[in-house]
Amino acid sequence: MGQAELQPRRYTLEEYFALEERSAVHHEYFEGEVFAMAGASKLHNLIKGNLIAELRLNVRQRGCRLFDENVRLEVREKIYYTYSDIVVSCDPTDHRDPYLVRHPVLIVEVLSPSTADYDRTTKFENYQKMPSLRHYLLVSQLAWTVEWFRRNEAGQWIYTLLIGPDATLEIADMNFSLPLRELYEDTDVAPLLVLPGTEKDAPGRFYSSAG
Repeated sequence: MGQAELQPRRYTLEEYFALEERSAVHHEYFEGEVFAMAGASKLHNLIKGNLIAELRLNVRQRGCRLFDENVRLEVREKIYYTYSDIVVSCDPTDHRDPYLVRHPVLIVEVLSPSTADYDRTTKFENYQKMPSLRHYLLVSQLAWTVEWFRRNEAGQWIYTLLIGPDATLEIADMNFSLPLRELYEDTDVAPLLVLPGTEKDAPGRFYSSAG
């Protein structure tokens, strides 16, 4: 007889919440399975910090709140829970809940080679099921590159690629503007271009952004 295939442990939602309370490491929950999330690099932290510094004042003026990766996001009730790098919510019920964000208007993920494909596909597919979500940003650590997905009034997702030192992220309905020069300030990321979706073999995909 062949060796029996080991089945992953299944967690109830209550077991998952209890695990998060006592664990020093965050875990993602999807349909009963739990996955440990890797720690962030210093570069990841610098880029995220620059964006938070520029975004926080705008968020407060709108009566919204900004949360970082230490706050859990309920993507699909009882099915999918994760920790996004940055989440902005303008919903009063999210302000009152001490642990969960359920109604984000903006989500940001700072990409890494190990998570980029997941952030673009499976994670974004699930994020799209959240009716409140209007903006999804994917920020590169390899080059001055931001991918912006925006949901229009018809419910369609519009893709905008921002590249290089002259590009500026302009989110009109949030009255928010951020030049990529400021997003990557004080980092060692060079203003090069790297094709989105090629992070794993990026060393062969760089080219200068100079005209």
